[in-house]
Amino acid sequence: MDRGTAGRLSAADERPAPSVRPPSALREWPLVAAMLTLAWLPPLAAAVALPVLLARAGNPTAALLPVVVTLLSVLAAVVARRRIPGRAVRPRDEPELAALVQDVAERLGFRAPLLVRIVPDVQASLSRATVSGIRAYVLVLGLPVLRTLTADQLAAVVAHELAHVRHVGHRRTSWLLMARHALTAELKPRFRPTAPVAAPLLRATQSRAWRTETDSDADAARLLGKATTAAALERSIRLNSVYEGLGLRWWSVLAQHDGSYPQDFYDALDTAVRDPHVDRSAARAVAEHDALDPYATAGHPPLADRLAALPDADAVTAYRDEPLPLRTGPALEQWCVGQLAEQGRARRGRRDRHTAPRPTRLLALPPDRLRQLLEDKGPSPLQRATEQDSPARALHSALDAIADGTWPRLARRIERGIRRAPRPVRPAYSRTVLTGAMVLALATVLRDAGWTHPSRWRTSVLTSPDGTVLDLSELLTAAVENGDTAPVRALLTPEVAA
Repeated sequence: MDRGTAGRLSAADERPAPSVRPPSALREWPLVAAMLTLAWLPPLAAAVALPVLLARAGNPTAALLPVVVTLLSVLAAVVARRRIPGRAVRPRDEPELAALVQDVAERLGFRAPLLVRIVPDVQASLSRATVSGIRAYVLVLGLPVLRTLTADQLAAVVAHELAHVRHVGHRRTSWLLMARHALTAELKPRFRPTAPVAAPLLRATQSRAWRTETDSDADAARLLGKATTAAALERSIRLNSVYEGLGLRWWSVLAQHDGSYPQDFYDALDTAVRDPHVDRSAARAVAEHDALDPYATAGHPPLADRLAALPDADAVTAYRDEPLPLRTGPALEQWCVGQLAEQGRARRGRRDRHTAPRPTRLLALPPDRLRQLLEDKGPSPLQRATEQDSPARALHSALDAIADGTWPRLARRIERGIRRAPRPVRPAYSRTVLTGAMVLALATVLRDAGWTHPSRWRTSVLTSPDGTVLDLSELLTAAVENGDTAPVRALLTPEVAA
């Protein structure tokens, strides 16, 4: 909604009452204090210790530098927190979207000032901001979400976000979630000295964070129906998996190849999401991601748990069973592509910021050319790790390592970063690295034997000369997990391996 709409709404109804009072304060406040202390301890210790060491070294002027850097970091964080993300959407520009959001808000009893902003990535969130002196809520929606979800599924997503105000509105709950977020951020760098203490704290508060999500899911289900809410959850989560696993790779590959960018990024993403092979791969990636949470940092329950927790409810109001029409769609798409291009230039360094990238249309590329770009990793990583001169021989060496149980060592030769990963996730990380390298080699061998690709987006899916469709990722993952290499060796006939 626009600022005028926000100004006309009553600020007295800004914070609806929470639906369920959280657990005992005697239990939660100490956990909040412990998490915040642990999150702020490393930077605070560095900010105190470094000036002392520099002063003792006889350089009092340099001792002030860490203090200045710390203050500037705090100031930058405050400024970033106050900045409203995305591009504003006004009701007169997108009346269908405005009407849907307004209808969902009214049915939930949400009467606070509300702004809608569009961002380039897969996102749906609700935050607070001050606009023209008025405290308002900001509903952020990703353009891929608007283009992919049907109107009723989008309504379920909006209902989930607005319902958060009821379930996160309690002060102690908001502090607990903020403390979890701060502590989680400290566990992302490679060096994680606080992990042994942080993990128990995060594990003790994770169920409380998850409850806010399942309660919001339940509110959405009661409003839109269980089937619609379940479909919205599945499609949005899989969409995010495709966006991060495939879409962002297009940007990095094109930038590294010739400095170009995908001008038709969102059209290509729409096409990829509708590919059944991509959808199946995304579902598998979501399940694998949900199973890996060594430090209990996940703020959302696994998808299967969220679906199981939905209450039985029928839809009360039917929206469209197709995506909402976006009247300013081309302008939104152009703005979002520009934002992603700018973010890519900023990540690559200062020199690239002054170089205008060349647009490339992914859908105009021949499938073989697109596949060549996606697979362009130089010499085969499996051949380098096994020191073999052909993909077939490298595959046989890898299969021998799987059979005798030494494959984790081979995976570490392929990707040295495995050693820096948290210990609980190293087996899964190693399996992913090894199967990824083997997929490239096996796909090369099978293509030379006459196999073809049924999907332009999934290089791991091939069709045999007799019409059998095979997903190499599933085949190789099963081989690594079970230690049974016979199905893979059967594909490497003497003629193929020659």
